Amino acid sequence: MSDRILLVEDDAALGRQVADALSRAGFDPHWVRDGDEAADLDPDAYRIIVLDLMLPGTYGMDLLKRYRTKSEVPVLILSARDDTADKIRGLELGADDYVTKPFFPEELLARIQACLRRPNLVSTRQITAGPIRVDLERREATGSGGSLSLTPVEFDILALLARRKGSAVTRDALVEAALDPAHDGSRRALDVHISRLRSKLGPDASRLETVWGIGYRLSERS
Repeated sequence: MSDRILLVEDDAALGRQVADALSRAGFDPHWVRDGDEAADLDPDAYRIIVLDLMLPGTYGMDLLKRYRTKSEVPVLILSARDDTADKIRGLELGADDYVTKPFFPEELLARIQACLRRPNLVSTRQITAGPIRVDLERREATGSGGSLSLTPVEFDILALLARRKGSAVTRDALVEAALDPAHDGSRRALDVHISRLRSKLGPDASRLETVWGIGYRLSERS
């Protein structure tokens, strides 16, 4: 993997500019211009992903959600969308930083280096929160009582909470990341999945805390 960086950017001029800046800084950029192509790539093949949002094919936020079901590789969003709501949504879905266009290449490189220096952002396929362990590659989870038999939605909810362990995650972020908006993408449906997940956590159920008015939190302390 070395210093390979995935750059997902459909603008030809900007993509070339960023790729050249990354090369001059000693990185090995892999530049793709289509969201569908980026969706088929293994995020763990890269040290960091620089991700545009407005892409042909798979939308950038959907790519971010897909990557976060597989990997903890750092993701830096690079977008012209500068609304606070977009930034919050991206960070809650698992982005590690958000840079708005236009930008200076020096700033982008500094942000990338900052992400790579953070020890808690080293790519891992397993996350722990107290006795709860989430294996992103195998899509398996265990707790104090042993293996947890989770549905895909329950696993995605637990994985997102485990990545943000100790911090409150909004209900909207959980709905966006784990539920299918075409079928059960509502807050009420989320509450049903949370209730079932608590039941399956057994002796660890108290770690899945309700943060009133905000959402839920997975605590490392019982």
